[in-house]
Amino acid sequence: MSLQKTPPTRVFVELVPWADRGRENNLTSGGVTQPGLHHPISSTQAQTATREVHVSGTAEVSAGPDRAQVAVRVSSTKEVAAEAKKSVCRRLDYITQSLQQQGVQAENITVTKDFRRVENAYHMEAEVCITFTEFGKMQNICNFLVEKLDSSVVISPPQFYHTPGSVESLRRQACLVAVENAWRKAQEVCNLVGQTLGKPLLIKEEETKEWEGQIDDHQSSRLSSSLTVQQKIKSATIHAASKVFLTFEIKGKEKKRKHL
Repeated sequence: MSLQKTPPTRVFVELVPWADRGRENNLTSGGVTQPGLHHPISSTQAQTATREVHVSGTAEVSAGPDRAQVAVRVSSTKEVAAEAKKSVCRRLDYITQSLQQQGVQAENITVTKDFRRVENAYHMEAEVCITFTEFGKMQNICNFLVEKLDSSVVISPPQFYHTPGSVESLRRQACLVAVENAWRKAQEVCNLVGQTLGKPLLIKEEETKEWEGQIDDHQSSRLSSSLTVQQKIKSATIHAASKVFLTFEIKGKEKKRKHL
């Protein structure tokens, strides 16, 4: 009785040193090296081959608006030009003095005036644009002006926005947090397999995104002027996301030297 021949062994995974990466492309579907393309690596090359760990990291950060602008409009229509001017200037002086007493700096206050003739009367209108960095102070001042001034004074809803520097800072923060997350991941992987994480060899930001915060559908169906201050702040909040790819060197555990 003749013995059956044992079928040839098929290799599905082969670990090769990093220095012989090109050999991976010379394997056939069964894992057999093509003839004439196999170049053995010496022990010295294998020891000096760089071992690496590749990780990705993501992060998402957000920041609310850091500025708000409110416009206060004062107008008067009189048959005599001087009376129209006097009416507007009197309330305008009261508004600017109140702002200064509340601690609003002069550079954050812009005043514009418009004077024109309307049929047989004179119309004067003034607008005070105020920029706030403290939203609590903004609400207190607006409430104070509504209480002290008559209905001819119109205070616009606050418009929240970001300064260009704050947006750029948010983008950088997203990238840095993503890199930190990737580094921690690589550190934990090396600790798990008993290796020491080495220096970074490659740091690459692969993707960035940013968008403004959205309120829910029920709230968005309402007019913007009817939204509360907190809803407007949430809507103006900017989100930034970053995805990075990092490559680190892997160092072996150093052997402890025996003391004589």
